[in-house]
Amino acid sequence: MKKIIVIHGPNLNLLGVREPEVYGKLTLKELNEEIQKFGKEKGVEIAIYQTNYEGKIIDIISENRGKVDGIIINPGAYTHTSIAIRDAILGAKIPTVEVHLSNIFAREQFRRTSLIADVCVGIISGFGIKSYILGLEALISILSTT
Repeated sequence: MKKIIVIHGPNLNLLGVREPEVYGKLTLKELNEEIQKFGKEKGVEIAIYQTNYEGKIIDIISENRGKVDGIIINPGAYTHTSIAIRDAILGAKIPTVEVHLSNIFAREQFRRTSLIADVCVGIISGFGIKSYILGLEALISILSTT
């Protein structure tokens, strides 16, 4: 059975409360339930993490090296600032898909640059919770060919 980790970055614990007009009304718990349901339907084991700390994201990536087949990551604001998370993904050599609930390319100028995207197999942005499901679907497809 393929194993995938999902990493929710900073402030995603506030889903449903923080800027619902941008991020939607779904809570993190509800999002995680949808992710687990999709994984179960596809026969994929999924572990989910959320942290507001950059170093913890790096630890999660590093600790799962050699243990998982893929990563879905929403680095939140670290998307635009974290060379360290970029380097962790690059060094782990685990196929990774970057996802965002909102369309980061249609937002403020500073949000339009991802320091993570070039070390990921792809990026999905702007589809709300479907970004995670589309990311999982793409990653599962990629993993099935390797």
